[in-house]
Amino acid sequence: MKVLLRNCHKALCAAALLLAAVQVSANGAIGEHVNHLQDNLGKYTKEVNWIIERIDIMVNTYEAKGAKAAESDQVVDIWESVIFHSAIEVNYVPIYANIWQGLYGVKEAIDAEKPVAEVRAEQAALEQSLWQALGAVKLAAQYQQRGLLAQVKTTETLPTTLTGTLDEVKHRLDRVVAKYAEQLPEEATSIVHDTYLNLFEGVEGALIEQDAKLVEALEKDFNVTLPKAISGNGSVDDVRGVVSAMHTKLDRAKALLQKAEEERKDVF
Repeated sequence: MKVLLRNCHKALCAAALLLAAVQVSANGAIGEHVNHLQDNLGKYTKEVNWIIERIDIMVNTYEAKGAKAAESDQVVDIWESVIFHSAIEVNYVPIYANIWQGLYGVKEAIDAEKPVAEVRAEQAALEQSLWQALGAVKLAAQYQQRGLLAQVKTTETLPTTLTGTLDEVKHRLDRVVAKYAEQLPEEATSIVHDTYLNLFEGVEGALIEQDAKLVEALEKDFNVTLPKAISGNGSVDDVRGVVSAMHTKLDRAKALLQKAEEERKDVF
């Protein structure tokens, strides 16, 4: 465990910079515990250890008795049965997506009756993602204790500024990766279309004034490149790569809008 946590150091540093930006409201009942992270860290830790133990039992069973006895369909039930599931979902979506990728990595390796060494490799990747997630939630708890994170709401609220809208667009694109990792491509595609229509189109006018070609490139990403990556049944990393490239463009867009706003303030 200590070795894994040391390996996660860089990821957690990145999480520290992003946590305040990515914590947003979520739809549905997620549990009030997400607004009291510090009080629940002990439970989250027990749950992570329990998940790892259950997956290890599954892999051991696979090694000893084969794929049918391993009952790999349980991986999703195991993950969704713990409250830690929502704690990481509302605080750091990229790691949330990695966990789903790891869960299905183990499941699909067992279902395909891959060599045990390959299943163990998928298991190790999943465990690393779980420890990263726990570290991110612990970091979020510290921010929450200092009053640096807003309460998680169960009803959606839209941003009121152009730059805030772009931040929300990036977060929703991260959710696209998460949903694809959950093997919910239709839901992932729905998020893409909804984000484009209800968020990105709202900033297009102001952004066209700054860089029309950038807008055109993002329009293609939303309407062609990303939906095609999802429907093409590629890997999670393929979809994540498209989203990462879109993030870079959205960061450029945000910088342009911030600069334009500063220039307007200077004039007046």
